[in-house]
Amino acid sequence: MVSRVIPVDTFDLVIFGGTGDLARRKILPGLFRRYCAGQMPPEAKIIGAARSEMDAAEFREMVREAIGEFGSAPQSAGQLDAFLERVFYEAVDAKGDGGWDALKSHLRDDAVRAFYFSVAPSLFGDIAERLNHKGLSTPDSRIVVEKPFGHDLASAKALNATLAQYFDETQIYRIDHYLGKETVQNLMAVRFGNTLFEPLWNAQYVDHIEITVAETVGVGGRGAYYDKSGAMRDMVQNHLMQLLCLIAMEPPAKFEPDAVRDEKLKVIRALDPVEPQDIVRGQYGAGGGEDSYKTHVENDRSRTESFIALKAQISNWRWAGTPFYLRTGKRLRARTSDITVVFKDAPHSIFGADAGRHRNVLSIRLQPNEGMTLDVTIKEPGPGGMRLIDVPLDMAFADALGTDTEAVPDAYERLIMDVIRGNQTLFMRGDEVEAAWAWTDPIIEGWEARGDVPVTYDPGGSGPEDALMLLHRDGRRWREIKV
Repeated sequence: MVSRVIPVDTFDLVIFGGTGDLARRKILPGLFRRYCAGQMPPEAKIIGAARSEMDAAEFREMVREAIGEFGSAPQSAGQLDAFLERVFYEAVDAKGDGGWDALKSHLRDDAVRAFYFSVAPSLFGDIAERLNHKGLSTPDSRIVVEKPFGHDLASAKALNATLAQYFDETQIYRIDHYLGKETVQNLMAVRFGNTLFEPLWNAQYVDHIEITVAETVGVGGRGAYYDKSGAMRDMVQNHLMQLLCLIAMEPPAKFEPDAVRDEKLKVIRALDPVEPQDIVRGQYGAGGGEDSYKTHVENDRSRTESFIALKAQISNWRWAGTPFYLRTGKRLRARTSDITVVFKDAPHSIFGADAGRHRNVLSIRLQPNEGMTLDVTIKEPGPGGMRLIDVPLDMAFADALGTDTEAVPDAYERLIMDVIRGNQTLFMRGDEVEAAWAWTDPIIEGWEARGDVPVTYDPGGSGPEDALMLLHRDGRRWREIKV
């Protein structure tokens, strides 16, 4: 099946931090893939902006190398050269006056203006101010803001207030790349496009829901940042929270930005405080030829968690009594992100105790091999009575749709094109971010006040044993993290 590519309006995209790691790994290769797919107008312009002194030719060579290293777009002869003709560069002082007039000279009045803040959050306010005061922004301009969006509620409010001085909320795109994944968007299609699921999507029929984001890597070169953040701030407050909202939200009246985000906000505000006994924090030790967390961050006294599991409850009519179990961590057995919806047992089994316990389970794989699996109960083939087994109805998107996984747009590609279109559906609103921090802050403050210390876990497994007990004591089990 060939996907339909809808071109966007012509645009001028300025990437602040254009020489940085995110730009090299994701943004620039993603833009090239959209160009090769025919979605980028031929007159579109991409302008890198950073502190580094280089000319356009040097920047283009850097872009060429980044695409060669991190890109995977099928290309014909000359496509890369043609793409690079649309790439420019200006050295800009984010805190001063240097380079802004030269940057402005690249921008056209008849093109969508988008500014991607691929820089440290401490520079967001400086750049926003200069875009406004130097006359680069217009009422239709958009800014893309990368996480972390604040370190706590107070800093998030301050950052929102700073950006609001220069840009309207309709111009601010707070990006979370998890929301750009094909499967995450398919989650909404499955829920709200199929009468099979939505009538059952509530506490009456769902026993519990698990959200897992597991990584095999450690903190690596991010040690200095990560030790001040931890898994709660780095992953739960944003990525896992967004997945929770999409799973739990009420059907919006329409698939429109504010309608969707209104329902997500209601979920966050309905979250109960998390009790201390419903939180497990861990920190990976040494093993598998890798150093321990403390060695990576160069802090022998660190109490920062590289793993967290918690049990969340939503106090509303749809979900009262149905627990949501969230976990995420580094140096685990496999790199995987999935959502598991475990439905309740049939109210009465006509097959007797010997048939065993069988449940329908919907597993949504975000990575790798995006797809969905629904476990259904059938009779085991052969004679010998009514023996029941569970079998998966497996839909891997690449197989079911006949698409090449390499041709499926990356999350960043999709989200950047949404910015150009002016579609904020998959971006976080300011009040949504603040509500997430308002729920997160008391959890962090609680374990800091108690002096809780993360338990050490062996790398290459499923995390701390205590995390397994979080479900075992409720008579449940985590879905296995599979390689």
